[in-house]
Amino acid sequence: MKETRRTWVVRSLVLAAIAACIAFLPGTATRATAEDIACPWMDTSLTPDQRASALLAASTLDQKLRWLDEQAANNPTQLTFSGVTYASPQVPCTPIIQYTDGPWGVNTAGATAFPVPVAQTASWDPALSYAKGKAQGYEAFNLHRNVVLAPGLGIARHPFNGRNSEYMGEDPVLAGTLASSWIDGLLTGNPTQPVEPVLKHYVGNDQELNRQTSSSNVDDRTLHELYELPFGIAAGARTDVGIMCSYNQVNGVYTCENPDALKRDLKQEFGFEGWVVTDFGAQHSTVASLNATLDQELNRPRFYTPTALKGALAAGQITEAQINDAAFRVVRAHIAAGLFDNPLPGTPATDVSTPEDQAVARQMAEEGTVLLKNQDKVLPLQGHGLKIAVIGPTATATPTATNGVSAQTVCSASGFGGRGPAVPCAGSVVAPLDAITARAAEDGDTVTFDNGSDLQSAAATAKAADVAIVLGYYTEGEGSDRTNINLDNNGDALISAVAGANENTIAIVETGSAVLMPWLDQVKGVFEAWYPGVQQGNAFAGLLFGDVNPSGKLPVSFPRSVADLPTSQNPASQYPGTVVNGIRQYNYSEALEVGYRWYEAQHIQPLFPFGFGLSYTTFDYDHLQVTPTVVQDSKPIRVRFRLTNTGSVAGTEVAQVYLTLPAAANEPSKRLAGYTRVSLQPGQSQNVEVTIDPTSVTHPLSYWDSGARAWTIADGTYTVSVGGSSASVQTDTIRVHPSGSDNGGK
Repeated sequence: MKETRRTWVVRSLVLAAIAACIAFLPGTATRATAEDIACPWMDTSLTPDQRASALLAASTLDQKLRWLDEQAANNPTQLTFSGVTYASPQVPCTPIIQYTDGPWGVNTAGATAFPVPVAQTASWDPALSYAKGKAQGYEAFNLHRNVVLAPGLGIARHPFNGRNSEYMGEDPVLAGTLASSWIDGLLTGNPTQPVEPVLKHYVGNDQELNRQTSSSNVDDRTLHELYELPFGIAAGARTDVGIMCSYNQVNGVYTCENPDALKRDLKQEFGFEGWVVTDFGAQHSTVASLNATLDQELNRPRFYTPTALKGALAAGQITEAQINDAAFRVVRAHIAAGLFDNPLPGTPATDVSTPEDQAVARQMAEEGTVLLKNQDKVLPLQGHGLKIAVIGPTATATPTATNGVSAQTVCSASGFGGRGPAVPCAGSVVAPLDAITARAAEDGDTVTFDNGSDLQSAAATAKAADVAIVLGYYTEGEGSDRTNINLDNNGDALISAVAGANENTIAIVETGSAVLMPWLDQVKGVFEAWYPGVQQGNAFAGLLFGDVNPSGKLPVSFPRSVADLPTSQNPASQYPGTVVNGIRQYNYSEALEVGYRWYEAQHIQPLFPFGFGLSYTTFDYDHLQVTPTVVQDSKPIRVRFRLTNTGSVAGTEVAQVYLTLPAAANEPSKRLAGYTRVSLQPGQSQNVEVTIDPTSVTHPLSYWDSGARAWTIADGTYTVSVGGSSASVQTDTIRVHPSGSDNGGK
C-alpha cells in the first residue's frame, strides 16, 4: 500500500489523540461522534482507508504484527497463543472478532441447517441467495460470530470431489453472481449486525484427495477464465471481504505463497482490495508467504509469529512496508464490513433459528430441487384415496436399521472425514416420511413405509401401492473424495427393485453433485434434491403434491457414464493423477473444456445438460431479438425475447442466455452470459430482456490473453443462444468490433 494513503493526518496528532483515549473493553464499542471521538479510527465520518491508516499510524510494530494472525488479531487483549507471546495488547477500540465455518449455515447448535450451496445454486435465484445470507448473518452474529468462512467457489471439475456440495457448480458466472448476492446478504441484510464473508478456497482446490500434498497444474488462460473468475465476480475490487487461500499447490507452488496466484492474478489483475487468509494449516513459510502478499495466518501463529517476522525483517528478507500492507488490508476490511462499529453481543444466544430462517431454508429446498423426469405426468400426485409407498432409509427422522442412516444423513454435507452431517442437522430435520404422510392425509391418501434394507420387502411394499416414492443417496464431505458417483447403500438396486414392482415409481436422489442413473428408464419421475437441509420433508411434500411447482435448474452437467467425464480421458494425468516426489499431480489438460463446455466441444450427449430442469407447466421462447446487431466501444447488448407459459398451471422459468465467441477467440463452446427467473400464469406471455455488459466483471465477451495479460474482446461474429438450459436452440448473431481490451473488474 502506498505510503501516501496513510498521510491524511499528521502522525503526531494521532498519537496525541491516542494519549487521550479512554479505557475501552472489547465488545463494548459504540458509534463515536466527531465531538467525543477518543480513537480516530472510530470516527465513522472517515473512509475505511483513512480509519485503517489512523489505527496503524498509532500502532507499534508489535501491534501491527498481531493483525497477521487470526487469534492475535481477533483477541486484542490476550498476549499468548499456543506458546507464542506478543509484546503488548492491541491498540484500544479494536473489536473481538470470531470466525465460523459453514457454507450451508453456521455450523453450531441452535443454528439453521440450510440446503448446501449446490442446492442454493440450483435455484438460480439471486434474491434467495441474498435472503440466505441475511438469515445466516443474523444467526452468526447472535451466536457470537462475525466472520463466516463462505461462500465456497471451487469449480465442479470432477463429480468425485468430496466438497462439491459446498461449492456452487461448474460455471463461474452462475457461481460468482449468486455468491455476490449471498455476500451482500451477510454484509447488509442486518445493518447493525454485519457479518464479513471469506470466500474459499482460492484456487484449484477442486479435489480433496491429497489436497495438502497436491498440485493443480493449470494453464494461465484456464485459471483466469474458469477457476479464478468466480472470485473476481463475487469479490471484485471489494474491500469488505476476505479470500481464503487453499491447501494445494498451483503449478508447483503452494497457493498461500504463490505470487502469481495471489499478488499478480488476484490483487493486481482482478483488482481485489480485501484481505487473504490461509486455510487451517495451509501456510508453509514466512518470507515466501509475505512476499506473495498473504495477509493473515488462520488459527494460531506458526509462520507469522513475531519472532519469525522480526527475524526476516532484520535479515532484509521482508520489509516493514509489506507488514503494513498486510495489516492495513485486514483492518480496512473489518472496518469496511462494519465489525468495528457493531460489536458482538456480550452473551451469545443459544437458539437463533427463527421461523423466518426456517422459511428461507424451506424455500431454498423447494427452489433448489430439480425435476429431471416426469413421464406420463406422474407428478404432481393427484386424486384422493391414493395408496402411497415411501421407501428408503433417508425418509425417516431417526436412524433405521440400515447402518444408522436417516434424513439427518443427507441434511447436509458430511463433516471432516465423513463424521456425520452438519451440527444443526442433529435432531431438527423435518423428515420426508412425516411431511408426506401429513400432506397425504389432507387428500385422504394413505402412506406405508419400508426402509429399503431388504429388496424383497421394499418391492412388496411398492407393489401394494398406487405410487411408490423411493429415496436414494450418496454422502460426501471434506477430507476425502468419492470413488464413484453411484448411489450408496445399494441404492441403485433398491430403485430398480421398487420400479420393477410399481410402474408409477418416483425417485428422489440426495447427492452432492452429479449421480449416475442406471435405473432411469425404469422410473417415471426423478427429483435431484442434493442435501436439502432441515426443511427437506416439507419441501418434498409441497413438490410432490403440486403445492409448489418445481423451478430448479442443474448447476452441473450429469454424465451418462464416468467414461464421458472430461477428467476421464487420461486418469493418470487428470484425475486421480499420479504422485511424483510426494506431490500428487493433477493436470488440468482438459483446459476450458469443463462441464457443459466439454460435452458440447466433444459432441457428447450428457444424461442431463447444465441448466436443465422441468416444471409442471411448459414454456415457449420466441421473438428473439438482439440489439444492436453491430457492437462497438463495448456498448451494452440487449437480448429480448418473448416467454410464454403454454401449460395449465402457474410456474417459474429460469431463462438462460449463452454466447458463442468467434473462432478467433479459440473458446471450446458457448458460455453462460446471463439469466433471469420469470414467473408466469397459465397462458401468460412476457417480453423478457437480459442485458449483457461487455465491461462487466463477468467478462461475457472476453477471453484471457496471457501474452497481453488482459481480458480481450475478439472481433467477429458472436452467436447468442436463449433457452431453458445449455442445450438452448433459439439463436441470433451479432457483430462485435471492439475498441480494445475490456476493463471489467478493475
